[in-house]
Amino acid sequence: MTRLHKIAALLVLAAISFAFTQVNKKKSEQVTIEDPRKIYTEKCASCHGESVEAYVDRVWKHGKTKEALVASITNGYTDYGMPGWKDVIAEKDINAMADMILTSLKTVEQYDFTKDKKKVEGPARFESKGINVTLDTIATGLNSPWGFEQLPNGNYLITDREGSLYLVDQQRNKTKIGNTPDVLSEGQGGLLDITLHPNYDQNGLVYMSYSKYKLENGEKMTTTAVVRGKIVDNNFVDIQEVFEAKPYTKTKHHYGSRLVFDKKGYLFISVGERGQEKLFPQDLTTSPGKIHRINDDGSIPKDNPFVNKGNNVASIYAYGNRNPQGMTMDPVTGLIWETEHGPRGGDELNIIKSGANYGWPVISYGINYDGKPITSISKKVGMEQPQTYWIPSIAPSGLTFVTGDKYPAWKGSILAGSLRFNYIDRSIMQGNKVIGHEKLMMNIGRTRNVEMGRDGYLYVGIEGPGTVFRVRAIK
Repeated sequence: MTRLHKIAALLVLAAISFAFTQVNKKKSEQVTIEDPRKIYTEKCASCHGESVEAYVDRVWKHGKTKEALVASITNGYTDYGMPGWKDVIAEKDINAMADMILTSLKTVEQYDFTKDKKKVEGPARFESKGINVTLDTIATGLNSPWGFEQLPNGNYLITDREGSLYLVDQQRNKTKIGNTPDVLSEGQGGLLDITLHPNYDQNGLVYMSYSKYKLENGEKMTTTAVVRGKIVDNNFVDIQEVFEAKPYTKTKHHYGSRLVFDKKGYLFISVGERGQEKLFPQDLTTSPGKIHRINDDGSIPKDNPFVNKGNNVASIYAYGNRNPQGMTMDPVTGLIWETEHGPRGGDELNIIKSGANYGWPVISYGINYDGKPITSISKKVGMEQPQTYWIPSIAPSGLTFVTGDKYPAWKGSILAGSLRFNYIDRSIMQGNKVIGHEKLMMNIGRTRNVEMGRDGYLYVGIEGPGTVFRVRAIK
């Protein structure tokens, strides 16, 4: 081989070696893309919250395509407080973050059942795993059917948030009951939940929660209160107040207000934090943001966890709650379960324990409505974790265990109404563990309440127009 041939061969080998190096370099770059969730946690969570799934549940001012997301992360929008990250985060990692956001968006979009479907007016057929159902109309012409109870004779008591209590008989005749509490039907307030005394057959006692108000310096101040009485000749009589949350506030939302008797005859009352998360949920000297437990006459059980402990409110059973609008008792174990609204993301399903702290607003799986984080943590020693939580927020209201033999495929499940997404969420249970979810009765409407009746049927209260349905299994 001549000298010239040797030089040419070396040049060819050098070219092959360079090309091989470039291929390996590209492969190496592909392998070393940083975990986008790690980048989000380190650089984005302080402004956008711990959970990217909660963050993406928003109106996208600058678009939510891959190109728009890459542009937002790369260049930022400094006028709105969003910095550009092109000099800090590699291009390949910005692309990976955009892909992560697009994937997370599917978590929100899976709840949008309304694009091609009309709202259900009933009767209708709903299919689910193992059972199909239809709806029988029990009562219509309501505003917001908040509370529901079935009487021993099969008739129904239904509260309407605008301030009315109705007795509905088996022929669907609706009679308004007189002399009910004077409520403030503003914001989220009004005539709210209703329940019967465990010995109703003997004493006829009915309990109702409502937004009580008073005037101070010409301004309406409100709270959550509970009264009991009897229905005689279509009037509410022998009225006694058994609970009043303090202090009163100017706010007109987050009343909580679900009522549940347990197997021992104690009455549990949920009270929201009235939109004052910095003031009440962690303060045991105030009533809002708590689950309370009282005797049937309003007196305090001696074994309540904060009895005779300084200035603590003696009726408090658990605390650190946001806005609990669902509460029920497990008929098998006797445990009290509760759902509460998170902010944007982080709705919770909890087992209520004596003296337990549920963490609001110190811990949360949600972020604020303006997109800013409320807290940087979702767990803390000494604070309870939910049995399950929803991201995005489904806005849960009403809660019940499915009992009896009319819905065998759902028996033992927990059902929660969704105000936001117009369906009923089924938590599939294994003991006290939630092992899955199923969406039932999509597009049924803003579901304010779900209850099991004494007759073994499931009843559902829907807003706008207010209707109560009985759920019936069909083939």
